[in-house]
Amino acid sequence: MRSNLTPTGTVAMSRVKLLDYIALAKPELTLLSVTTALGAAYLAAGDPVPYWLLFHVFIGTILVGAGAGALNQYAERQYDAMMRRTENRPLPAGRLEPTEALALGSVAAIGGVIYLSAFTNVLAGFLAVVTLVTYLLLYTPLKRMTPFATVIGGVPGALPPMIGWAAVAGGLTMGAWALFFILFFWQMPHFHSLAWMYRKDYARAGYRLLTVVDPSGLVASRQILIYSAALVPAALMPTMVGALGITYFLGAFLLSGGFLVLAIRLYRNRTNGNAKMLFLASLVYLSVLIGLMIFDRLT
Repeated sequence: MRSNLTPTGTVAMSRVKLLDYIALAKPELTLLSVTTALGAAYLAAGDPVPYWLLFHVFIGTILVGAGAGALNQYAERQYDAMMRRTENRPLPAGRLEPTEALALGSVAAIGGVIYLSAFTNVLAGFLAVVTLVTYLLLYTPLKRMTPFATVIGGVPGALPPMIGWAAVAGGLTMGAWALFFILFFWQMPHFHSLAWMYRKDYARAGYRLLTVVDPSGLVASRQILIYSAALVPAALMPTMVGALGITYFLGAFLLSGGFLVLAIRLYRNRTNGNAKMLFLASLVYLSVLIGLMIFDRLT
């Protein structure tokens, strides 16, 4: 049977297919993982900076992040179809087959672990395995069972900087743990504010998040406040353990204090507007904090 597609139409369809494959990788989360891993690797590096190792960290974490994203969407495809926020993803929308996501995710995840182990060191590869296991086998299924899954999910989210650090330094010093705690505490207000905005969506899909089991939002906003307060000393840890200097310390203190003010504001008035402001501020916060780390390292 002759196809009615013109060459232009074929190219357009190929472009859409490619974009769907990219969407499977959850590029926003993968980019976050890569950025924090590279930032940690740069901080752990001595002089001269081993840029070839940074390149391997870049490739390895992209593969692991893309694999985790694709396999997560494969596992949650039927629930994504129930949520307005995710119903247009490639799998629930029917633009890609589940087997495609499973194949892409498996190859990328396994390939990322092997790549990091071969081109950096075994510790970085092992941490990548821990990231995949905790994200896919613990956090992903537990979201439908217990609100505590969010805390568990904070572990794989905070491991990428440790992967980057281990890849360059060959071990995990207090500097690496400082970055882990920053990412761990940061994720809680970041995710809970998002979950508050989309609480009806999550409830529709049967997820047992704090914003679903407590529709008043009191518990979630209290958790946001607690973790935002804990983020202040955590953000200062890199200076206190000798990984960074006073320039970073002062900037991190002011930045974390401002973020805490927004958390207090949401706790006092649990509106979608305040939750959105905190969520957007969390993205700015992490970007600026990483920028401060690099600036302090350069100076």
